[in-house]
Amino acid sequence: MLYPEGSKCSDSAKLERSLALILEALGDETHDRMFYQYLLTITPDQEQYDIITSIRDDEIKHFKMFRMIYQEITCEPPKPIQKQEFEEPACYCTAIQKAIFGELGAVETYRKIMFGLCSQHHKDMLFEIISDEIKHSVKWNFLYSKNCCGCCCS
Repeated sequence: MLYPEGSKCSDSAKLERSLALILEALGDETHDRMFYQYLLTITPDQEQYDIITSIRDDEIKHFKMFRMIYQEITCEPPKPIQKQEFEEPACYCTAIQKAIFGELGAVETYRKIMFGLCSQHHKDMLFEIISDEIKHSVKWNFLYSKNCCGCCCS
């Protein structure tokens, strides 16, 4: 069941696309959480550990929010699209660079999801997720600079 009859949702194709992208996003969030969990094992200091922990915790929150949105729209639990297995990065700086571009890619995808949603409540939830992802990319850029990654690892 999608949004009730008489709702403001007039473009069912966009909504269906958003639902498909939510399933992909659930897989992405799971993969990202594993990636960040690995980074916590190689983080050089407590400050960076705390930053990565906060990002990982947001990813857990996003996963729950995407599940909620999907279930509220369809009245069914989502079946996330599984991503490829996690691969350890070559070095800490390579991992940070991957994280930066991963967060920015997520923003693009999540905007597409938001544009297909009908409920303002669900759009507000996506806005929170998107703004968190932008915040994450800034934090990753800080870690990239702090570790002088442009100087030693590409």
